[in-house]
Amino acid sequence: MGARDLQVVLHGRRILDVPALAIPAGRWTAVVGPNGAGKTTLLKALAHLLPAARGRVQLMGRDMEDWSGRSRARTLAWLGQNEGGTDDLLAHDVVMLGRLPHQAWLGAPSALDRAAVENAMRQTQSWDWRERPLGQLSGGERQRVLLARALAVHADVLLMDEPLANLDAPHQADWLLTVRALVDAGHTVVSVLHELGMALQADELLVLAQGRVVHQGRAADAACRAALASVFDHRIAIHQVAGQWVVLPQ
Repeated sequence: MGARDLQVVLHGRRILDVPALAIPAGRWTAVVGPNGAGKTTLLKALAHLLPAARGRVQLMGRDMEDWSGRSRARTLAWLGQNEGGTDDLLAHDVVMLGRLPHQAWLGAPSALDRAAVENAMRQTQSWDWRERPLGQLSGGERQRVLLARALAVHADVLLMDEPLANLDAPHQADWLLTVRALVDAGHTVVSVLHELGMALQADELLVLAQGRVVHQGRAADAACRAALASVFDHRIAIHQVAGQWVVLPQ
C-alpha cells in the first residue's frame, strides 16, 4: 500500500505531510519515531480511519475510494491502541467481530468463521478466557484478544498501532513469531512500535519526525540505524549483542 501528497490537519495544524510513500508488499514495516512524530496519525490515515486534508491512499494498487467498505474490511485489518466500547462483550465475541466482513448481513457465523476465531485465539493464547468479558481482562490479556480479532480477519494487510502495549516479554516474543509467520505467508504488516529493539527486527523501518518521513529502508542497513539515532537527538545508542540489536540510553 502507499500514499501520495498525503496531508492531515487537526485543529488547524498540519500534523502529517508525506509527499510519497510506498509500503513493500509481503514484508513487515515498523514505524518509529519520537512522541508526536505522527506515527499513529499516519497509520490511521493509511487505514482510512482519519480524513486527509489532501492526497490519496492506495491499497493493493487501488485508491481507497474505489474500494467498497466490505472489500476493504476483508483486505485490511486494524489493531488500534486503547480501543474501547466492547468491555461488556465476551472475548470470543470480540474476536468474532473480525469475521463480520465475511458474513452475510445479519447472518449467523459459519463453521469457517468459528474455526478462524478459535485458531486466532489459540495463536494468541487467549482461548482459555473466551467466555470472559473483555472488561474483566488484564491489559495484556485484552491486547491478545484484540490481536486475535485482527488475525481472524485473514486480511492481506495488517496495520497495528502499538501492538506490544501491556504485553510481557514472552508474549512480545510470541507476537514477533506471529508477524514472521504472517509475512512468510505473503501478508503485509505495518506496525507502530515504541520498542526500538523489536522494531529493528522488522524487514523495513519507516522513521518519522515532526510529521514527515525522515528515512525509509531496510532495518538491517546502517543508514536506518543512523536515522533512528538522529530523530532521538542521539540520546540512544544502538548495539548488536548476540545477533540482536539492542537500544540503550546514550
